Amino acid sequence: MILRLCAALSAAGLLACGAAEPLDLGGPTADWPAYAGADGGLHHSPLTQVDAANVHRLELAWSHRSGDFHPGSAEHSPTALQVTPIVVGDTLYYCTPFMRVFALDPETGAERWSFDPGLRGRGIGGPYPLTCRGVSYWEEPEPREGEACQRRIVYGTRDSELIALDADTGKPCAGFGEDGRVALREGLGELPDWEYYPTSPPLVLGDLVVLGALVADQLRTDAPSGVVRAFDARTGSLVWAWDPVPPGWRPDPPEGELYQRGTPNVWAPLSGDAERGLVFVPTGNPSPDSFGGLRRGIDHYGSSVVTLSAATGEVVWHFQTVHHDVWDYDTPAQPQLFQHPAVGGGRPAVVQPTKMGHLFLLDRETGEPLYPVEERPVPQGPVPGETLSPTQPFPTHPPPLHPLALAPDDAFGFGPWDRASCREQVEARRYDGIFTPPSLEGSIQFPHTTGGMNWGGVALDPDTALMITNQTHVAVGVQLVPRADFEELPASALVYPNEAYPMRGTPYGVLRSPLFSSLGAPCNPPPWGSLTAVDLATGEVRWKRALGTIRDQAPWLAWALWELVGWEELGAPNFGGGLLTAGGVYFIGATTDRYFRAFDAATGVELWHTRIPHTANASPLSYRLRPDARQFVVVASGGNPLTGTGDALLAFALPR
Repeated sequence: MILRLCAALSAAGLLACGAAEPLDLGGPTADWPAYAGADGGLHHSPLTQVDAANVHRLELAWSHRSGDFHPGSAEHSPTALQVTPIVVGDTLYYCTPFMRVFALDPETGAERWSFDPGLRGRGIGGPYPLTCRGVSYWEEPEPREGEACQRRIVYGTRDSELIALDADTGKPCAGFGEDGRVALREGLGELPDWEYYPTSPPLVLGDLVVLGALVADQLRTDAPSGVVRAFDARTGSLVWAWDPVPPGWRPDPPEGELYQRGTPNVWAPLSGDAERGLVFVPTGNPSPDSFGGLRRGIDHYGSSVVTLSAATGEVVWHFQTVHHDVWDYDTPAQPQLFQHPAVGGGRPAVVQPTKMGHLFLLDRETGEPLYPVEERPVPQGPVPGETLSPTQPFPTHPPPLHPLALAPDDAFGFGPWDRASCREQVEARRYDGIFTPPSLEGSIQFPHTTGGMNWGGVALDPDTALMITNQTHVAVGVQLVPRADFEELPASALVYPNEAYPMRGTPYGVLRSPLFSSLGAPCNPPPWGSLTAVDLATGEVRWKRALGTIRDQAPWLAWALWELVGWEELGAPNFGGGLLTAGGVYFIGATTDRYFRAFDAATGVELWHTRIPHTANASPLSYRLRPDARQFVVVASGGNPLTGTGDALLAFALPR
């Protein structure tokens, strides 16, 4: 009996009984040359050394600490480590929230060089934490031996600069812009330095470096332009600029500016198809997010996938995932380029995740849906001055992946009193399903403004058409407040987790706050975080499970009680993405508890987890550089202002 129990526990990875089975350290090799593994953004690795049978034997191989983190204060912005490093040749490169770049030995974590653009120690300011999600790589097609900057690291900074560094030395490339830097605010007019800057790595396509930028949400109608620009990778000179205004619109920027203000911005990563010469752009909605009565049609390209010619920047096609978006449901994730004989008749596809839990599969060359997309009636009854779209697009293959129903009887609570507080909040607000518009009396938005799916995207196996995604399931209350009343709000209304945005230039301000119980739990039913695996060939869900726990977040009493009765089924809000490998393993951090996890990609069974210093709000990567080397799985564990900040880059591998 004891031997049978030992064997069962050992097979499940819970116990090592006697001598460990020998490890097969063979398999293919691969690096990780772009943010999501390649320009197609699949978050997939072809490596097989780590598999479902041995993943439980992973151990920490090395860690790197940059020292670049700050919890936030009245004088200094907080940090969030959301970076996914790249690995090219024999070097790993990553950026920190203070925009420093480090080059490391990918097998030991030893530093080779670092570059500091000069942000460390500065207060910075603005509503968002400091973050840098990644750097990109370019090289000369025919490198000239002995010359500097034949291989380059390029990235955008919090100072709105595009910087090019010699990948071998970390020194700025003198022939790129001015001393290796290109100013990105040129032509945008006067604006606070925190209102416009890139957070995602640029797209390198041939000899072009293409990028957009974050634009601060909900502040004003004349926010900075959401322009997307392409620069020459050698000189930094501007090649083209796409100003996202409707066809036939004659831009009317203020005097001295080059681009139309208030247009949809592009803060998520871009994708590129070098063979077809196409750039795929995920757009946000025009500013401000929650009232569109003054947009004058400028949201033609809002909340869309827009495909541009890499040669000219001209629009080839676009597909809108939300019409006249007043929910902050901007397209949050990198468009993923995918082709499989059993999906869409084998046509080259774009897979676009959204905050609504909708997944759109589009023809890469035309933008036409590969499967029916239905325009369904949605709730109406806008505030005065607003006009809503009567319908919204709903995919059918796969169908929506996020729950859409929420009624007072669905309210959650750790006990009767706690549940009653949630029921009251749900009853007090309007909710007619997804796309319930913001209102003066207060509405519920479900999914949350952060998703559903967000910038972590989905992980997709190009051989099996299996897709796995993480989602957050939290309801938020939204209320529009007439301008005069908004200006009189007390300071207590602006304390986190409450959010207040002025939306200057409109008749309203907006208040947002999550619907939390008296004990701090989301009021919608769990799970509050989930993993979903979808067969894209059939559109069917293979499996679904909760992701994360309330450990490290819930009051200790609630956590202790739910630990006894099934707290793992509650899930947790999550920020970041996952990694799918050919070894049949899906890796993810992302959750508000401090765990890094591995799941069986075929079944969703958790195979391994390890406690890490901070939350891992980033997407992992994997690489194996030589036939005699180990496969490494790397994740950034640096948290965010809500879960605590840090600076750990962690690399895991099987024992030597």
